[in-house]
Parts: sequence; structure tokens; C-alpha cells
Amino acid sequence: MSYHYLMDLALILLSTKLLGILTKRIQMPQVVGALLAGLILGPAMLNVLSETEFLTQLSELGVIVLMFSAGMGTDIQELKHSGKAGFLVALLGVLVPLALGTGLAVFAARVGMIVYSGFLEAVFIGTVLTATSVSITVETLKELGKLETKVGNTILAAALIDDVLGLIALTIVSSVAGGQESILLVLVKIVLFFVFAAVVSLLALKFFRWLMSLWPGRERRRYPVLAFVLCLLMAYCAEEFFGVADITGAYVAGLVISCTPRAAYIQSKFEPLSFLLLTPVFFASVGIKANVSGMDARLVIFSVLLLLVSIITKIIGCGLGAKLCRFTGKESLQVGVGMVCRGEVALIVANRGLELGVLSAAMMAPVIITVVGGTILTPVMLKLVFRHDGQTAGAADGSLTDHYNKMEQLDLVSAELLDKDRKYLKEGERNAEDRA
Repeated sequence: MSYHYLMDLALILLSTKLLGILTKRIQMPQVVGALLAGLILGPAMLNVLSETEFLTQLSELGVIVLMFSAGMGTDIQELKHSGKAGFLVALLGVLVPLALGTGLAVFAARVGMIVYSGFLEAVFIGTVLTATSVSITVETLKELGKLETKVGNTILAAALIDDVLGLIALTIVSSVAGGQESILLVLVKIVLFFVFAAVVSLLALKFFRWLMSLWPGRERRRYPVLAFVLCLLMAYCAEEFFGVADITGAYVAGLVISCTPRAAYIQSKFEPLSFLLLTPVFFASVGIKANVSGMDARLVIFSVLLLLVSIITKIIGCGLGAKLCRFTGKESLQVGVGMVCRGEVALIVANRGLELGVLSAAMMAPVIITVVGGTILTPVMLKLVFRHDGQTAGAADGSLTDHYNKMEQLDLVSAELLDKDRKYLKEGERNAEDRA
């Protein structure tokens, strides 16, 4: 038995943390640092780390936990009440990038810019562009004092719906890519999965609510274990019996837990597992898989075009959705720019395509360039489109913003309670020593 995997893990955790701190200092998300760690230590540059079966399986578990946490963080009530504006912005923000991203890949293949395996790979590239990550947008809007506005609330609502629509698109595309079944059979299996998921969700929700009324005290530590069991079972059933992506099952399980009375508590217990081990491994593995050694001038041009299309399609799609909901031209532009930033969901989609053999390893580098480029450009563009904006904060219903702020406050309160707990523990130890 080789113990080299221990050194691999140590290098990944150290490098992702150090580069994550560095990227955070320059106002970029730490996920960018984790990606760079994989690129620098992987075959693309230093070749210190390579893809192994252990890292592959651990990163797959990481993405399952990541999507499970995303499901737990989704407020279903806010999805129901986000209204016409959020739905239209999200819908067009998925359809336009999907169509134009696919078109760009087909065009690039025909002119010899890239080599691809077929139309399905082009669709996967388009699916990558559907994802939206608003963490950078939220921080920028908070800095500008524009988060609690009509535009800010619309962006937050659309981002929630965007995740669900993007996941449905990924489910359909990955199901088609997973075998030789007809499109009709694939759609039937997807429908059956959602029927299965609905039944299991209702039963699981009743079970968890009964359990939480039965174990109201210290036994609540068992909730996260049972929640994780549900996540793993749903992920397994989705992949094994229905041909649906395992992350879809994990996301559905997260939605179930989000409806329970102890959702915030359970989610807080998963954060250390994700933060300390699984998430760094997943993002670093994405960087390790990226094949930049074979990038020539044509692939670099395609990467730049993919980045431009990713920006333009979100501005057009989401901006058009806002315009149809009677936003002003400037507000529509602000909504579109706010939805530009990609993040972990885009990387998850690309990684899924790579696992299925639909997306070639050469395409990972353009995807990473698109994610990092969008992350860098979004704050700059937001500050430009909000310049000389007279709209005042608090001009709109801030329910979604309140939810976001409550989650931040929960983190702060949790940290304070932990500090107090450590303080009382130390005092107790000193008193015991004094009595002894």
C-alpha cells in the first residue's frame, strides 16, 4: 500500500489555502486560488500532482457535498415568491447562453479552431455557460450600497432559479450522453426520477420532522449524519437507477433538508467537512485535469471568444428578461452584468462532461479561463454600470437580501458561541486544577 496520497492531500490543502488567501486579498473568490493551485502543481506546470483514482473519487464526493450544501442553502419559499421578474431573468439567462455557447463551439469546430467529438460536446460547452455565481456580485453590490434595491433583489432571485434551471439542463444533457438510449427514453427516466424524488422527499421530510420532535436536545448531533445518509442514497439512486447525474440527487436531498426546522444547524455541520477537505480537493482536481500544454494560438482565440460570449449572453439574456418585466434600460443592463459571474456550478458541469467522456480535457482550460475571467471582470463592470446611479438602497422588498444577511449573521453568531464555549471550557479546567 502506497501512502503517497497523504502527501498529495497535504500539498493540495496547503496550496489551495495559501492561494485562496492571496486571491481573497485582491477581492477575488478563494475558488480561483484553488483552481490556480491545481494548475500550478498539476501536469500543466510543475507536474508535482497528477490525477489518481483516490483524488478522482474524493473530488466526486466533494462535488456531491457541494451540491448538497447548495440545496440546503436554497430557500424554496423565496423561489415561490420571486415572481415573474426573477423567473424570466433566469430563464432567458439560461437559454441564450446555452444556444449561443453551443453555436460558438459548432462554429469553432467547423473553422478548425477546436477539435470536438460531436454536437453533444458543443451542447455541453453551452451548458457550462448557463451557470451563474453571484457571490462576487453580492459583495460588490454591498460595497456600492445597492444590494437592497430592486436590481439587487432581482439578481438574487434569478440566481436561485438559475441554479435549478441549469441543473435541469445538465441532467438532460448528461443523461443523453450517458448511454445509447433514445431521447424519449431518457426523458421518461428523468420524469420518473423527479416523481421518485418527490415521493422520497415527502417521506424524508415527514421522517426528519418527526425525528426532530423526538430528539429535541443533545441528540440533534445525529441529524447531520442522517441527512448525509439521505444525500448519498439520493445521489446513488439518481445515477444508478435513472441515469441522472448524482449531483442532482444530492441537490434534491439538500432541498429536503432546507425545509426542516434544523436546516441551518445541519448546514453548519457540513461546512467544516467541505471547507477542510472536500471542496479544496475538488477545485484543485479541476485544475489538475486542465490540459494547457496543448493550447495553441487557435485554442487561445477560442478561449477569449468563449469568455466574451459568456459575458455578452448573460447581459443580453438576463437584461432582456428584466426589460420584459418593465425595468428601465439602465436597470436591465445592471441585472445582466450582475449575472455574468460564473463559479463552482460551471466547473461542476465541465467536470461532469469530462467524466462522461463527452468533454475533452483540452476544453477544461477554456472553461477555467472563462470562470476566472468572468470573476475578475464582473466587479469592474458592476462599478461602471452603477456609476452615477441615483437609486437608493432599500428601494425594494429586501426579503432575499435579509435571508442572505441572516446567513452571514448566523456565521458570526456561531463563531462567537464557539469562542465563548472555549472560554468557559478553559475556565472550567482552571477551576478543576485549583480544586485539585
